[in-house]
Amino acid sequence: MIQRRVLKRVNDIPSLPQFVIDTLKKLDDPKSSAQDVADKLSRDEGLVLRILRLANSAYYGLPRRITGVSEAISLLGFKTVKSIVLAASVYKFMDGSFTGYALDRGELWKHSLSVAFASRYLAKKIKGLDDEEAYVAGMVHDIGKIVLNDYVRFGYGIIAKLVEDDQVPFMDAERQVLGFDHAQVGGLIMEQWNLPETYMLAARYHHSPWELPEESKAHQVFVDVIHVANILCLMLGVGLGADGLQYKIHPESLERLGIADVEVLMSDLVDLMAKVDEEMVLEDAG
Repeated sequence: MIQRRVLKRVNDIPSLPQFVIDTLKKLDDPKSSAQDVADKLSRDEGLVLRILRLANSAYYGLPRRITGVSEAISLLGFKTVKSIVLAASVYKFMDGSFTGYALDRGELWKHSLSVAFASRYLAKKIKGLDDEEAYVAGMVHDIGKIVLNDYVRFGYGIIAKLVEDDQVPFMDAERQVLGFDHAQVGGLIMEQWNLPETYMLAARYHHSPWELPEESKAHQVFVDVIHVANILCLMLGVGLGADGLQYKIHPESLERLGIADVEVLMSDLVDLMAKVDEEMVLEDAG
């Protein structure tokens, strides 16, 4: 059974490194100091360099150079550092090529990073939403594709026939042929990694915010943000794989977010895409 193999593949996905888990715990602990976090982070030279590089970037405009990790963490804040840590952890899973979805090397990561930037941009406009949490949720929304890629590749002929001949949405065709779609699998990975519920919900319902369970409705607007950010990035042609043109923005999500003019919003997001390219250069350098 394909479903059993998919579930086994999900279970075989490596957990986040222990030092990452320990660092995240420190970042979530209100009693932690910047030095406590720095002590955990010191085990990964690449992360230390990224944090120092961001702290010394023109964005912060400081008159002197920061050389201490603890000081850099204090400047950036725990939420930003958490985003950096999770981004570095997820990057290794998503930077390859995913031929099942017609995505060349780096395209899934670029799309994910673009959705992260767009999600943070949207979340900043909505009172009560954590924009850094939205950034991370945007970054991991498509992670289910790392598991389903091979199965989609081998079953692509059947999936494509359903999509083209029967006008079945790509994700529905995934589910019909494989027993799962990439959103369901993404939610399972988030649960396995024991990440916050909001990340699981964003991964699971980013294509179907109207299916959010009643007990999770408190996170409806958060999921709407990831949903809208994802579709807008696809409309801008970022990470437009085999399934990219199959999805539409849910009108009620736009209404809940107070978005009246999608074209104006897309224009705003174009400028963000340049920052995504800069971030990808940093990832390659790191």
